[in-house]
Amino acid sequence: MPNAIKNTFDCEEAFLTLLKALPNSALEEISLPSNKLFGPISDRIANLTSLTILEIYFNQLTGVLPHHIGKLSKLKLMHLHFNNLQGSLPPSLMNCTNLVELYLGFNRLEGNITMLNFSKLSQLTKLDLGSNYFSGFMPVSLYSCKSLKAIRLNGNDLEGQIQPEIVSLKSLSFLSLGWNRLTNVTGAIYILMGCKNLRLLFLPRSFLGEELPDGEAMVGLGFQNLRLLGLSDCQLTGHIPVWMSKLKKLEALDLSTNRLTGLIPGWLGTLPNLFFISLNNNSLSDELPKELFRLQALESEKHATPTDHGDVELPIYAQRTNHSITALQYNYLSNLPRAIYIRNNSLSGNIPVEIGQLQHLHELDLSVNNFFGSIPGQISYLTNLERLDLSRNHLSGAIPSSLSNLHFLASFSVAYNNLHGQVPSGTQLQGFNATAFEGNPGLCGAPLLNECQQMNTNNNKTTNLEDVHDNANGIPWLHISVALGFIIGFWGVCGPLALSRSWRYAYFEFLSNVKDRFLG
Repeated sequence: MPNAIKNTFDCEEAFLTLLKALPNSALEEISLPSNKLFGPISDRIANLTSLTILEIYFNQLTGVLPHHIGKLSKLKLMHLHFNNLQGSLPPSLMNCTNLVELYLGFNRLEGNITMLNFSKLSQLTKLDLGSNYFSGFMPVSLYSCKSLKAIRLNGNDLEGQIQPEIVSLKSLSFLSLGWNRLTNVTGAIYILMGCKNLRLLFLPRSFLGEELPDGEAMVGLGFQNLRLLGLSDCQLTGHIPVWMSKLKKLEALDLSTNRLTGLIPGWLGTLPNLFFISLNNNSLSDELPKELFRLQALESEKHATPTDHGDVELPIYAQRTNHSITALQYNYLSNLPRAIYIRNNSLSGNIPVEIGQLQHLHELDLSVNNFFGSIPGQISYLTNLERLDLSRNHLSGAIPSSLSNLHFLASFSVAYNNLHGQVPSGTQLQGFNATAFEGNPGLCGAPLLNECQQMNTNNNKTTNLEDVHDNANGIPWLHISVALGFIIGFWGVCGPLALSRSWRYAYFEFLSNVKDRFLG
């Protein structure tokens, strides 16, 4: 009998049939991710008492977890995420006391998890129950699992406040609790600052409508190892807090879709490792600070290539753009796009020319603001840029021809501004859809339908202007002058011929001499 079943593709229900035939065995590993398995997990899986690894994620399994799954006392890894499992967690699951990783996220599991006793799982390091239908409070028994490094409970129906006991998890580095009904953001921030090893903190769609805590008293209290902070979709009020200025290891900051007001602080540009900023959908105002474009992680090759690729205990699932419905998986924090998103705010003024310093920026979105002035040609220095959106502002002037240097540009829009002139010809800019340029009546050339007028010489320009002026007065002076010239010239020659015989003889003699000269 084999001790492992793995690396089988498109086996559909063959595995489920196999389970029904399996007696008690020495099978230690089942690894069948990303196949087309469907149907329920057979109760007979409880007979595989030697099983240590159960990986059947990214399939189409349905039904409930077997009630006697707790008989798998040697099980260390249970990866059943991204299926369609239903029902509640069986209490016997807590008898799998050797579990190190428990991944049940992205299913249809439900039930109140408050009373589940996780304290028996003393070796548990990673827990993923995210994107299910669990209710209740965050289980206090979790705080007995002192080995926990990563907890994902986001996307459920949990409620209440984050308890102070969470600081007892000294190894906790990954915490995702967003898309629940959490309250008291001030208390949560103060408590979580006590988790000294916390590196990734996701709290989106929580604390709805509360005020983001600020104040000098919070500066330096904690988060010294924090690398990612996500507080998006919370409708938080207040300002971007000054305590964030001391998060020197921060690499990614997401404060999008809140109601933050005030300025974008210049100290954001002093955070040496910051390469991802999302401030979309707020009410931030005034000008973009020039200091923002001194981000070391986006300036130089040295900082743009981090040496530390680990420390993401669980994969990060995020939407790449606001228009995407497919979540992308990032197994490393460094795989996030190097991006600045400040869409839909109330920013004004010119786009600083210092933007050209961020040569390792991949995505820039300044759309739906009140920027005016011209598009700085220094944007052409951003040779790694893949996405540029400057639409729905008040920008004027021509599109810099130097933008043709952006060879990696895959998404581009300057729609609904006050731009004029020709779309730079012979460049990939003309390969974008006309919608990228619409709303600028003064623009012409491909891919737009309105063609550019041909340029004439200066003299013709002067004549044309005079013609326009004359026509505006309604008097056709050019036609009148031509007619007068013809009349005067005709009678100046023909008049003497008609009146004087001697003139006629002289004229015909001249013509005869000219004919002899050219034909002789």
